[in-house]
Amino acid sequence: MKVPQFIPYIGQEEYTAIEECFNTTWITEGPKADEFNKKLREFISVKYGVFAPNGTLALYLGLKALGIGPGDEVIVPDCTFIASANAVEMVGARPVFVDVNRKNFQIDVNDCYRVLSKKTKAIMPVHLYGMAANMTEVMNFAKKYSLFVIEDAAEALGVKYNGQYCGTFGEVGCFSFFADKTITTGEGGFVVTNNEEIYQKLLYLRNQGRIARGTFIHPEIGYNFRITDIQAAMGLVQLNKFEMIAKKKINIDKLYKYYLKSVEEVTFTTIEPGSDYIPFRVTVLCKNAHKLMEFMSSKGIQPRTFFYPLHKQPCYQYLNQNNDKYFPNAIYGYEHGICLPSFAALTEEQVKYVCDTIKEFYDIKR
Repeated sequence: MKVPQFIPYIGQEEYTAIEECFNTTWITEGPKADEFNKKLREFISVKYGVFAPNGTLALYLGLKALGIGPGDEVIVPDCTFIASANAVEMVGARPVFVDVNRKNFQIDVNDCYRVLSKKTKAIMPVHLYGMAANMTEVMNFAKKYSLFVIEDAAEALGVKYNGQYCGTFGEVGCFSFFADKTITTGEGGFVVTNNEEIYQKLLYLRNQGRIARGTFIHPEIGYNFRITDIQAAMGLVQLNKFEMIAKKKINIDKLYKYYLKSVEEVTFTTIEPGSDYIPFRVTVLCKNAHKLMEFMSSKGIQPRTFFYPLHKQPCYQYLNQNNDKYFPNAIYGYEHGICLPSFAALTEEQVKYVCDTIKEFYDIKR
């Protein structure tokens, strides 16, 4: 049996929606994008939002709109996809890494005090693996030191923390619609804010320094960060499927916990108190994790490691933050963490096969 890490949950409905764009000949950003924007903002209860070509550029836009740039530092958790740090580097600022907790690998706010300096301008909590970071701690820390909060909510669309949607706590929240996200437009990103001034800056930044298209007078420096109505048409269909996709992914998590409940070598990560959970990946901590992943791969299953710690990334050695003693939990996650396949179309038969394979590996080791 083959079990890939991920397959997007798309079908005839998306194909039909895309066809309509060709029939109307409106293929660049237009009415479909406007509709998708409105429905996304309504969905997460936020006032303003603009699209970006992808999640990385959504973070870039958010940082840029906050005025983050050369000479500034932004606190970033060590366990996250590299795009979080790359967006900081793109605006000319310096990402400063902090450790995560060991129960679910969200940002450890207590470690943020260690790196705080006069150059610190923002903190970037990452809502990792489909649950929220502890936003009470994040917001209290940011308020105490007058820091901007830019949320990386790429993996947490529709997830709430204490009843409030991820991405709506800070000055800016950023989402991704890459193929493996809960809903997808293939590529695409979204930046949200409740601050009108920040929203106006976002409008100029993403549209060549002007508000309206069709004019050649550009009051500010800006760029082309538009999406297409083809993507938006697909996104509208996906958004209508959100509840169904979320339920399927939650059920898959329950199936894994049922079939692996007797395997003492496997521990599921803990959901952050106060957070909803829509599994971006089903995440487990395992004995001999990397050997287990090799075994799973030999059986046609595609597991994934947890994110490689940012402080160990070759491209970020110039930052001189590579002392392992400050990041024990991020290192532990990479060495022991496995992301199990958890896409919405995954069948119970496939889940059971993955679990049986894990059991087989540990029986062999015994």
